[in-house]
Amino acid sequence: MSPVNNALYETEIRSLPLINRGKVRDIYDIDDQHMLIVTTDRLSAFDVILPDPVPEKGIVLTTVSNFWFDRTRNIIPNHLTGINLEDIIKNESELASLAGRSIVVKKLKPLPVEAIVRGYLIGSGWNDYQRSGHVCGIKLPEGLQQAEKLPQAIYTPSTKAEVGDHDENVDFEATINLLGEELANRVRDVSLKIYIEAAEFALQRGIIIADTKFEFGIDENDTLILIDEVLTPDSSRFWPADSYQIASSPQSFDKQYVRDYLETLDWDKKAPGPKLPVEVLRNTAAKYKEAQERLLAGVQFK
Repeated sequence: MSPVNNALYETEIRSLPLINRGKVRDIYDIDDQHMLIVTTDRLSAFDVILPDPVPEKGIVLTTVSNFWFDRTRNIIPNHLTGINLEDIIKNESELASLAGRSIVVKKLKPLPVEAIVRGYLIGSGWNDYQRSGHVCGIKLPEGLQQAEKLPQAIYTPSTKAEVGDHDENVDFEATINLLGEELANRVRDVSLKIYIEAAEFALQRGIIIADTKFEFGIDENDTLILIDEVLTPDSSRFWPADSYQIASSPQSFDKQYVRDYLETLDWDKKAPGPKLPVEVLRNTAAKYKEAQERLLAGVQFK
């Protein structure tokens, strides 16, 4: 393990083969049907993994994601197995480092599409709208302003890129070509349903979910399964509702704070990424933690 200032940048589990080290997650092989996913404290911005971890970020992401996995089970099955980490990892020092940030999941075939849902006009969607009045081929009403709530949530998928590459926004027809019409429709409809229900829940707790991305896989029976992470500050834009206003880029509980800092630097947005000041890391950790506390306030875990 590689802890830095109480943060975990990278794992090294000796008892399991490493399958992949992604931008944030380390994935290990357990057997033919199961994998171990460890959410580290790594942070990526502009598709570059930054050299400094954010303390306890992985624990926040795992806690929030597991909450949403449980809450959306009535909509779609997910990849969680319920198998305890202690049943897989026997080394006590490894267990201590992995606690709170690890899940045992089913092995599934991931779909080559990121299912993005937007409820507000921000980010690349705002840029597209300014140029063309469309977002991913969807025509929107004239006169909308930055960060304005859309008349209804829209589904704007993208292709999934390898580490270091950029995801590419595509229109819905492109996903039909990739997945087939029936599966593409199912992914779109489920994504919108999850987002709409989650956004309503979060708003009651003072958080606007401006947009989010979902990932899906299919099992041996071609059942659609929700995978990866769900509605976290890494996969979503979370805004505090009490300070939200249109025509500006709202304050954020997600890593937009880090992106804004990086925009002030003379950096070409290519690897290696710049080191982050302690204050930026501390403030980022606090924003992630506040998002968790707001969302899960009063929630009883089983």
